Amino acid sequence: MSQFNNVTVVKKGNVFFDGKCVSHSVLFPDGTRKTVGVILPSTLTFNVSTPELMEITSGTCRVKIGDEKNSRPMPRATSFQCPQTATS
Repeated sequence: MSQFNNVTVVKKGNVFFDGKCVSHSVLFPDGTRKTVGVILPSTLTFNVSTPELMEITSGTCRVKIGDEKNSRPMPRATSFQCPQTATS
């Protein structure tokens, strides 16, 4: 999917890691929420309170999830599941 139709975008951004990760919430008519954003080159650790699907739409990155010993490449047009790691 290259675009979202009939949605509301929250103007205030979510800024993490001193601005290295910035996202905006997208609200869908059925009540679901997604975020779209940009991650600048860096090494980051995400602690999420609910599992999240991360989709790589441009560029590449390396990902190490949970107790994995080695990172793996994630090229454009791939995705991975970020498991719950934090409690709220």
